[in-house]
Amino acid sequence: MKKITTVTLKEMKSSGRKITALTCYSYSMAKILNGADVDILLVGDSLGMVELGYENTLPVTVEEILYHTKAVKRSSPRALLVSDMPFLSYNISRRQALRQAGRIVKEGGAAAVKLEGAGRTARTAAFLVENNIPVMGHLGLTPQSVHRMGGYRVQGREKEAAGVILREAKRLEEAGVFAIVLEGVPAELAGEITSGVSVPTIGIGAGPRCDGQILVINDMLGMDPEFNPRYVRRYEDLHTRILQAVNKYSGDVKNGSFPSGEEGY
Repeated sequence: MKKITTVTLKEMKSSGRKITALTCYSYSMAKILNGADVDILLVGDSLGMVELGYENTLPVTVEEILYHTKAVKRSSPRALLVSDMPFLSYNISRRQALRQAGRIVKEGGAAAVKLEGAGRTARTAAFLVENNIPVMGHLGLTPQSVHRMGGYRVQGREKEAAGVILREAKRLEEAGVFAIVLEGVPAELAGEITSGVSVPTIGIGAGPRCDGQILVINDMLGMDPEFNPRYVRRYEDLHTRILQAVNKYSGDVKNGSFPSGEEGY
């Protein structure tokens, strides 16, 4: 299968083909996903909660994003590899943003970076694009703004708030982003944005009218039974299956049936 690029994604929107995206944080998972029909692998700052046990995404550092990006890159992914820019790695100045985004691309091997928000962030995105770093936008429920938003709340329900998000999407399009993640917005608003911009939209909790969808891979595989938001569809129950496999192994060790005489080097 051909390597996915930012140009591929725009072609997919133009032809009406849906885009599939998943988060990915490790070499072993990336190797598995190389055999699947996935268009975007996102090394998201969600790794802070999923892999590192943080309360939210805010503590994630550039070094941690780099570590996981390098691991995923070593699998030589066919999918477009995008990495999140962590909180305060792009908010202080455009020069700081270029320096940190440059590290993620140059050292980490990402093909693009993702920034949350618009406004000043749109100007930063334009600056990065001018310096040959592709940028994916992110609007709606932006997890790095969790404290300002008062939690993980759906955004854009009121007419005025919806209008703001629509205008922000247009600003990001003008800034030169190649795609926009729409998280936690009403399906009607997501559909309006999708039809109103020329770049692909990737939804998460934003309904079916986006050009593509993204999920955290641990969520769709059912790794954490305590985390089950409405927007996630579980395609597997790996939490239960892993527990069963580990308990079977433990039982075989304790009863002496593993290893057998044939299972040595």
